[in-house]
Amino acid sequence: MLFNSFFFLLVYLPAAMAGFFLIGGRRPGLAAGWLAAASLAFYAWWSVSYFPLLLGSIIGNFAFGIALSRLRAAGRRAALRSVFTAAIALNLGLLGYYKYRGFAVANFGTLLGYDWPAGEQFIPLGISFFTFTQIAYLADVYAGRAREYRPVHYGLFVTFFPHLIAGPILHHREMMPQFMRQATYRFTSVNLAVGLTIFLIGLFKKVVLADSIAPAANAVFDGAAAGASPGAAMAWLGALAYALQLYFDFSGYSDMAIGLARLFGIRFPVNFDSPYKASSMIEFWRRWHMTLSRFLRDYLYIPLGGNRLGARRRYVNLLATMLLGGLWHGAGWTFLAWGGIHGLLLAANHGWRAVVARAGWQWPRRRAWAAVAHGLTFVAVLLAWVPFRAADWPTATHLWLAMVGLGTAATPAVGPLHPTQLVLLGALLVVTWLFPNTQEVMRRYHPSIEDGMRQGSRPVARFLEWRPRPYWICCITLIALTTLFMMANRTHTEFLYFQF
Repeated sequence: MLFNSFFFLLVYLPAAMAGFFLIGGRRPGLAAGWLAAASLAFYAWWSVSYFPLLLGSIIGNFAFGIALSRLRAAGRRAALRSVFTAAIALNLGLLGYYKYRGFAVANFGTLLGYDWPAGEQFIPLGISFFTFTQIAYLADVYAGRAREYRPVHYGLFVTFFPHLIAGPILHHREMMPQFMRQATYRFTSVNLAVGLTIFLIGLFKKVVLADSIAPAANAVFDGAAAGASPGAAMAWLGALAYALQLYFDFSGYSDMAIGLARLFGIRFPVNFDSPYKASSMIEFWRRWHMTLSRFLRDYLYIPLGGNRLGARRRYVNLLATMLLGGLWHGAGWTFLAWGGIHGLLLAANHGWRAVVARAGWQWPRRRAWAAVAHGLTFVAVLLAWVPFRAADWPTATHLWLAMVGLGTAATPAVGPLHPTQLVLLGALLVVTWLFPNTQEVMRRYHPSIEDGMRQGSRPVARFLEWRPRPYWICCITLIALTTLFMMANRTHTEFLYFQF
């Protein structure tokens, strides 16, 4: 079931909340079990056939976690390392089999000159997210930062439905203390108001903004995949439309996840911090999909050596981390290319900073310089989104050539965007660049886990800060009515990150 469906809004969510708080008032442990069962039902609604896979993954990793905790307590380092290696290998093997088997078979066949049929491959929903969540847990247990002996609480940590399908990627140590608090199981009007507001803002982003600009992006990319020529202007507009669609789609999902968790008295880490306002690629990755960036940094980049082994090794580690981050998004050369581009851009960014620091240059603190840095970063991000969205590598190169005026004449050509789509593109750019994000609007009520956030770093106009006042009640009511009207008159679409 989708967050943007009437069944979820009118049936599932009220039932899950009612059971949680009615039971939680007397039996918090039983309420945690109720929420875990409701979350498993949420997943089973999507795919009954892959439900045993999720359940098996949870049981297996819980058992590995107990074994690691006991081996660590006993000081058996060799056995601890062996069990940890086996646990990570099994998780990655499971992910590789379901997500990358077809890609690997096809490419090995091509390399060896054989036409090996990979067969039709179905990727279990959310497998990347629940696998990475549990890998992070096992790594924390191995390092002595986490321990869990309660199967119900561990199951709830993994399956809690707001994050189960598309994140954010959570840490055990930041979630379980919240489920252990008695206050979590008591209903409060503040949590209801804050959670519902954040959820409705996210729902508006998805249904009204992302889904409205999606046809513009699809027209350009699907047309190019079919051999049509978009022309330079249309190629840029298509890339811009996709960049905005993806941002409002996934940041909308993340807002909805944060809002839903807050309805249950739980705070999630923030996942987006206005990434298109970044003035460097380093800053972009501190703002975009922040929990994935955190995972890649803590469990891949730093174990590879990070920046501790010299500048050259640092750049190699950056490139390797981003290549694997690209592959995490999908089994295809276009995703590897996207990760590689970002790895090279990050290495160039770090290299440039090193040159500037060594030379002792001081850049003028002027808005013009900031605007140039912001513009260059945004253009680089747009160019990198092309292979991320393109159906295949020829389509990506076709669009890149069109963007620099080297497109080939083809028939038919991709037609111009509708004037309303152009107006919407401009409006979304204004919102993205000039308006505060959801976390800044709601910051008085601490909507997210503060670790890793930039709350308070940018001032927000008083009238844009949310408060339970008539002005904001009217605004959120208007947002809700507009969103519900669009939901009633459109086919419900999945979130883009469901594909990854």
